Amino acid sequence: MPKNLVALLTILVFFAVVIEACTKDDGGNNIAPVVSQSVQTGTASPAVSNPITNDTAIVGQALFWDPILSGGKDVACATCHHPNNAYTDGLDLSLGPNAVGYGYNRRFLKPNDVTVTKRNTQTILNAAFNGMDVGGKYVSSTAPMFWDSRTQSLEKQAASPMMTFEEMRGHAFSEAVTLDSLVARLTNIPEYRQLFKTAFGSPQAITAVNIGKAIAAFERTLVAMNAPYDRYQKGNKTVFTDGQLKGMQLFKDEGCPICHSGPMFSDYQLHVLSVPDNSQLTSSDAGAGGTYAFRTPSLRNVELTAPYMHNGVFQTLKQVMKFYDDIGEPISQNPHVPVQQLDPKLQRIALGAVEQDQLISFLNALTDPDFDKTVPVHVPSGLKPGGNIR
Repeated sequence: MPKNLVALLTILVFFAVVIEACTKDDGGNNIAPVVSQSVQTGTASPAVSNPITNDTAIVGQALFWDPILSGGKDVACATCHHPNNAYTDGLDLSLGPNAVGYGYNRRFLKPNDVTVTKRNTQTILNAAFNGMDVGGKYVSSTAPMFWDSRTQSLEKQAASPMMTFEEMRGHAFSEAVTLDSLVARLTNIPEYRQLFKTAFGSPQAITAVNIGKAIAAFERTLVAMNAPYDRYQKGNKTVFTDGQLKGMQLFKDEGCPICHSGPMFSDYQLHVLSVPDNSQLTSSDAGAGGTYAFRTPSLRNVELTAPYMHNGVFQTLKQVMKFYDDIGEPISQNPHVPVQQLDPKLQRIALGAVEQDQLISFLNALTDPDFDKTVPVHVPSGLKPGGNIR
């Protein structure tokens, strides 16, 4: 059993999300309330249709780390969602097939005809709570996934990278036969047959649907919700520095909670911000439905998940603040986005250097580094866990 997995599953199989009252500034802007987790036997798990068990999560962890799910057997989910980078990869745009290394050291092999991925890799820490509103409510089956919210639920999200050429599929097979081909691969591995039988109750349980369920079950164990902010909200007022207290007030005063609201510091809505294009891409990324809208990311663990925005174009939080400062009255920072198309909720953050440091200090207080960092030494395929990350 992987380290910390039993403890995490004990919490997640039956837990209730307890939401404390939102604090508000004088203007009525919500700042995220604390979320605490408690074991309450009989309470529904995060996904009623896909209950988390030790067995489903164990299968999911194996699949998450096993490059058998990529076309060239060289990329795993963990290649781009690695615990050493808070389950991201630290790159602006990720490198999938025909590449080696992880994080900053990942590079394409030569010759190469695979492009970088289109968008920045988001962390899957706390992805179990995607879609949670300011009241702490969410529906796992309709939870928005990806920067453009094109897919709902972790179960459906899991399949998309496997089918995408530049993420995991590569040249091995066409998108149309990807899932069937992967099911066939897993079926030929005795250890997977036994794992799926144990988890899902049938020797014929290796299906595309169950692959998604297993990976989603594992991802829901990756929870990091005990940051200094959470402890402060629970009554420990000594965990915040004076600068962090001032930063929290600035966060409210500058209108950040208009979009970064709720327990996860995200409204999970699409917004047009006019983020500059990433120069690695040959064409402008038009976002959801060609509108240049992208989903608000969670700010939890933002200290650990640089670079920022949908295309990773900003390496630091200071650069993000400069972006919001430059928006002005407003001013579009992407030539493809007319000013009149910018989201009306968009606000300028005009802060001096000291105030910026205070705000960043508060954002750093949303970091919980005590998440599961287990790297398995073995996956059922016998391939290198995590893919070509040497």
